[in-house]
Amino acid sequence: MSAMNTVNTSSVISTDATIIGAGPVGLFSVFELGLNDIKCHLIDILDRPGGQCAELYPEKPIYDIPAIPVCTGTELTERLLEQIKPFNPTFHFGQMADSLAKTPEGKWRLTTDTGTVIESKIVVIAAGGGSFVPKRPPIKGIETFEGQSVFYAVRKMEQFRSKTLVVAGGGDSALDWALNLQPIAKRVTLVHRRDEFRAAPDSVSKMRALVAEGKMDLKIANLTSLNGVDGQITSVNLQEEGKDANALPCDNLLAFYGLTMKLGPVANFGINLNENVIPVNTADFETSEPGIFAIGDINTYPGKMKLILSGFHESALMAKKAFAYIHPDRRYRFQYTTSSSDLQGKLGVTGDAT
Repeated sequence: MSAMNTVNTSSVISTDATIIGAGPVGLFSVFELGLNDIKCHLIDILDRPGGQCAELYPEKPIYDIPAIPVCTGTELTERLLEQIKPFNPTFHFGQMADSLAKTPEGKWRLTTDTGTVIESKIVVIAAGGGSFVPKRPPIKGIETFEGQSVFYAVRKMEQFRSKTLVVAGGGDSALDWALNLQPIAKRVTLVHRRDEFRAAPDSVSKMRALVAEGKMDLKIANLTSLNGVDGQITSVNLQEEGKDANALPCDNLLAFYGLTMKLGPVANFGINLNENVIPVNTADFETSEPGIFAIGDINTYPGKMKLILSGFHESALMAKKAFAYIHPDRRYRFQYTTSSSDLQGKLGVTGDAT
């Protein structure tokens, strides 16, 4: 656990539960906690919900979700988001949970790497295998430009207004940001090593249309090196097949070469770890720290199976214990959504709905 830092209390967000990770298990936790009158804020380093499902295999079929014979990672994410709408969770995307400390009042104060501060009675770690960390392009000296003119994520689009941009990569993130930034940038050039893309076909079609209209450039080439001084690039060097190397002037490089998984700052939260996963008890999936839970692939216990459906089960038992922290003056009542008018009211449905 980090030491308490002095913060401007007027900027602190107060909620019942903070969930680290907006993958399927984190999203379903919002549902289970919501049924127990627990409000949630979610933090995820990605720029969208869905976690590994949405980022690494959005179109890959999933066959082991109960009652859904087959769905993609994107479809599962969309269904979960629809399911938790009644509980109106708040998302903080593009942020990493950086530090965690106990307040004098007994709450958990979580601070992200962008300075967001959230206080809550419980913390739920649903971070899968850890945080997604961008893969660095194999370019010598690129680290001297990172954070100044080379970026692996877009936090604020306005930062790139009227800039000459090179977007490198061939997946959804590269295509999405090339398309989103094209209207506000001075010029966007998409660079990919081959003329085939892993992104959604609709995005590829939109990109090719803009290229055909002369509103965007596409270079099928390898990015070999950078030119610039004092952290500011002036151009990127490209090697196109059968051509001499050439320098492409630009203000910023946005590189989307995929992601790797690392436990990240969670390892410094003061929680007992076992080979980069978090041991929990199987009654409620609480960690060694009271009020901090770990569910999904991030946890371990005897007989653990790393399946999405296992994380869903863990979410339900976690929520029951969380109720005792959030509502200590209330008696927990187990209810079925099929027969409880109280739960159906929270979901905005009626018992005879079909």
